[in-house]
Amino acid sequence: MSTPTLIDGFTLSAAQVAAIARDFSSQVALAPSSRAALKESRDYIEATWMHDEAPMMYSFNTGVGLLKDTRVKVEDIVLFQTQLIRAHAAGMGEPFAEDVSRATMLLRANAFASNYSAPRVEVVERLLAFVNAGIHPIMPQKGSVGASGDLAPLAYLAAAIAGFDEAEVMYRGQRMPAARAIEAAGIGPVKFDLKAKDASALINGCTVSLAVAVLAAHDARNLLADACLSLGLTLEAMRAEMAAFDPRIHQARPHAGQIKTAAIVRALLEGSTRTTHEARAVQFPAELRRSDIPYTARIQDVYSLRCAPQVYGPVFDALDYIDTIIGKETNSATDNPLIFGKDGGGFEIISGGNFHGQYLAQAMDLLAMAVADLGSICERRVARLIDPTLSWGLPRNLMSGTAGVNTGYPVVQCSLSSLVMENRTLCMPGSVDSIPAKGNSEDHVSNSTWCARKAATVVANTQYIVGVEMLLAAQALTMTRDLLPGHVLGKGTQAAYDEVRRQIPACLDGDRWFHDDIVVARSFITSGSVRKAVEASIGAFAA
Repeated sequence: MSTPTLIDGFTLSAAQVAAIARDFSSQVALAPSSRAALKESRDYIEATWMHDEAPMMYSFNTGVGLLKDTRVKVEDIVLFQTQLIRAHAAGMGEPFAEDVSRATMLLRANAFASNYSAPRVEVVERLLAFVNAGIHPIMPQKGSVGASGDLAPLAYLAAAIAGFDEAEVMYRGQRMPAARAIEAAGIGPVKFDLKAKDASALINGCTVSLAVAVLAAHDARNLLADACLSLGLTLEAMRAEMAAFDPRIHQARPHAGQIKTAAIVRALLEGSTRTTHEARAVQFPAELRRSDIPYTARIQDVYSLRCAPQVYGPVFDALDYIDTIIGKETNSATDNPLIFGKDGGGFEIISGGNFHGQYLAQAMDLLAMAVADLGSICERRVARLIDPTLSWGLPRNLMSGTAGVNTGYPVVQCSLSSLVMENRTLCMPGSVDSIPAKGNSEDHVSNSTWCARKAATVVANTQYIVGVEMLLAAQALTMTRDLLPGHVLGKGTQAAYDEVRRQIPACLDGDRWFHDDIVVARSFITSGSVRKAVEASIGAFAA
């Protein structure tokens, strides 16, 4: 068994969260320093505030929302914590995927480890036991507005942690009652009492939004690297003019992402002789070029080729900003109230608004817009690949076999255009939408959960687009290979082409069940297989 990742509330990285969320065998543990700090603050709470004359402290010994002025007696606190979960279990729709559920538990435990939230150590240990056992609470995707945190979905998580009869989980590939999974995993008592502040700490904070955001941003970073590969393959297939990637052009407009994109393309295509004047001088059979007119240099390409650095660059820069937000959120305390040590000893509880998810909401709206535009430019290149009037003579529809009997890839391109249109609709900003709730006590909300969910959908859609661009560019390269004898691909693009061809043979005998090819093409992105093959050849190219 691998060494557990220690969490302390301050040093967990988004990359670690993504890795642990998707590796169900990974283990986590609470850092000893955090355990000691949590025990110190909890001992103070038990010794100082567990009586009915204690100061009124929100959600600790008071009701919530507009009931904030109503004292909860000590004898009722355990029941209050239980009822708090029941009242907030108002989610709807399909459940989040297991990696989101797993990331949520890890992030919630990490927030507690910083010792600003004051649950018992046993609550943190229970969360980590669920992660280590691979027990993943079923949390409906709809119902949170991202203020007071993700109350609705987190209530289902809290119910599973507490072993409620109503709670369900995924365990070893099966959906089942939480109690059965807890018993099967042998991680402690099925019923787990929640005491003062335990339930309110579990359900407060924008942690589900953050879990979705961490995974979406992680996937977007990989997707962008793969979109550089799909661009490189298309440049090769189109025999593109490489002057547009000259470093001097990009130093004249020195945005970091733009400079980086051009450098990546140059690295991928280093050594290519398909992207040269000599290759462009060869006339393909379907190319509309009069034989009686001397060939002249192409001079420059269309925008989807020539302006790729100026379009990809903002995506790189946006992801840098988004990663900064997510990095801070990963190690933030986002529930309410929070507990702080006082000079001279003791603790005090302060109410605030760290549960508000506006940082995440705006970052996820930006992610949706950036990735949607990335998908848009990739789809335009796919459209060019199947049109000989736009591709300088590539076979129409990249079709093989008897024309008319076979169609080729135009419907595949059409399907991609449907994803582009869906992505554009999903770019409608959710972070500017707010409906007051709970008797107007929550009079401005972030909508962060929806912003993260739609951004994740845009990323998933665009994985198909980028994967299919790789597929069709490789098809074009195979179909024109004999027309350019002696011309070679760049070292990076050759590695990408070889891996695509290893997984999907070229379509040279007429149409086939393209659905299967599309599924594999998306897996290029989700598995990172093409990216890893290129890195094995030329080293990391998009770090």
